[in-house]
Amino acid sequence: MSQTPLLEVSKVNKRFGPVHVLHDVDLKMYPGTVTALIGDNGAGKSTLVKSIAGIHPIDSGTITFDGEAVTIDNPKDASALGIEVVYQDLALCENLDIVQNLFLGRELTERGLLDEKTMEQRTRETLASLSVRTIKSVRQRVSSLSGGQRQTVAIAKAVLWDSKVVILDEPTAALGVAQTEQVNKLVRRLAEKGIAVGLISHNMNDVIAVSDRVAVMYLGRMAADIEVTETTSNEQLVELITSGRSGDVGIQEEVNQ
Repeated sequence: MSQTPLLEVSKVNKRFGPVHVLHDVDLKMYPGTVTALIGDNGAGKSTLVKSIAGIHPIDSGTITFDGEAVTIDNPKDASALGIEVVYQDLALCENLDIVQNLFLGRELTERGLLDEKTMEQRTRETLASLSVRTIKSVRQRVSSLSGGQRQTVAIAKAVLWDSKVVILDEPTAALGVAQTEQVNKLVRRLAEKGIAVGLISHNMNDVIAVSDRVAVMYLGRMAADIEVTETTSNEQLVELITSGRSGDVGIQEEVNQ
């Protein structure tokens, strides 16, 4: 694992009116590493990710990308840096095929016409680079794909544009056992390509199996950021999620709810 984080969030605060949602939150994401972001509902995970994605500009704190402090005011700023988020709804158009979905809003043209050949080729290359073998044709409509295949298309769309950071929001939430295994393997392949991968998940088995690091949020604070090792257990992670601490790991002082 690289010793230098590609994305670093430091002392970030975010309020919505009188509600203080993020409290001095720190997070580091490293190239070639899967960092799981876990926590109970309302812990601040979504707000943190949307702050990184430029949907919710931060109130204070710093975001550093590839060693330089950056300002992310909107999603275009995030995309320009190479940060992509795959949300739980996947944001795919079911009536369009895979190629059309991957290039939606970023279509390639030649002499004023759509360059279908190049777009098809780049789609095939992207899927091949992720070792995707479950999709028969890049011209299949998304409506004909399984849940796991749709998740694959959404991830391929995120990495098509040379993304450096890809954050996945509950990628296996609605999938069966076999499809979950396929997506988990795809998550690991993203890291093997040198991408800094963020994984939001409530499935502790997936977190331990797929992640290199786990960042645990509790009531808007970062309770722990630990490496996943053989000693990390479901029980420890659940303790951190529910109380913000587990033994000598986590927040030691009382947190006002």
